[in-house]
Amino acid sequence: MQAAVIVLRLVHIILGVFWVGAIFFFVAFLQPSVRDAGPDGMKVVQQLIRRGYLNLLPVVAGLTMLAGLALYWIDARAMDGAWMASGVGRGFTVGAVAAIVGFLVGFFVMRASTVRAIALGQSLAQLAEGPERQARMAEIDRLRRRAAMSSHWVAGLLLIAVAAMAVARYV
Repeated sequence: MQAAVIVLRLVHIILGVFWVGAIFFFVAFLQPSVRDAGPDGMKVVQQLIRRGYLNLLPVVAGLTMLAGLALYWIDARAMDGAWMASGVGRGFTVGAVAAIVGFLVGFFVMRASTVRAIALGQSLAQLAEGPERQARMAEIDRLRRRAAMSSHWVAGLLLIAVAAMAVARYV
């Protein structure tokens, strides 16, 4: 059991660092840079998608959460559930809920909006100037704003998760 806990902690912490770091890099640096680059910034986003960024991140997040839930279950089971009422248990619960909600917002809002905006952007080349093209550009802009807003929510929720888990043992 000790070896399993060590492996689960390594998976949870290493992949969690990657997940949270990738989101913070995206929100703090990449997203503003892409926005400031104008239409050329979408080329960078297209390359990220081509390299699998939007597919890798949910896998990393999922593995992080599965390892965390396994650790949570091991601790809760070892103390017949009393652990969940302790400061440590409550801290890890807050962190887990924040991470899971962050994942859901990231996957179903941020990722979905980004993928849809890219798909619509690629179809722009086929449209001549006119009302249909303008409507498509407005939809792309709406999706970009939605992805940007949701990415800030994800970053905030992941910050809560990291902070809660970092101090849980001392609460």
